[in-house]
Amino acid sequence: MISVQFLLTAIVVVIAPGTGVIYTIATGLGQGRRASIWAALGCTFGIVPHLAAATFGLAAVLHASALLFQIVKFAGVAYLLYLAWQALKSDGALSVSAENAHQNGMRIAQRGALINILNPKLSVFFLALLPPFLSGNPATATAEMVLLGSTFMALTFAVFVLYGFFAAAARTHLLESERVVLWLNRGFAAIFAGLAARLAMERA
Repeated sequence: MISVQFLLTAIVVVIAPGTGVIYTIATGLGQGRRASIWAALGCTFGIVPHLAAATFGLAAVLHASALLFQIVKFAGVAYLLYLAWQALKSDGALSVSAENAHQNGMRIAQRGALINILNPKLSVFFLALLPPFLSGNPATATAEMVLLGSTFMALTFAVFVLYGFFAAAARTHLLESERVVLWLNRGFAAIFAGLAARLAMERA
């Protein structure tokens, strides 16, 4: 049974703007509603490895191993900097432009998944978030973790799709001004670079 407290906590966590939200909004602005759905789907499935790690206790291993944590962390930092560069390039994958060609949905989803997969803090986050909402019965702990994790993923997808749809709705109006487009791309690049810097400062 999923408690109201868990649902409220999960909604607050999902709504808070993070890397996945920024990626989905950038995709929605750059390529429209359909692309934003793929972005939301990718970000959602990028959570799966971390939920699995939390469920089977692997997150504790990641948290305890400084070397493993640093490897995953700096791979994530490098990827976020790559996304910042893609936002700045006129023909980049995240560049907002009226002439931007629609990209393959699977490629969009793949980028979204990598954003979350390469964030080692997510495993530790789920290890801290889910256990307080378990019944305390060891026999059903795994099933309960899976249920809570699946619910969190469903909420993530729904909220991210809404973010993407709002961005796609604003796309036509924003892309009418070349100045706005320029600053949007610079803004997204700065945000991804800032998120990379914040991730680089994280400790296991």
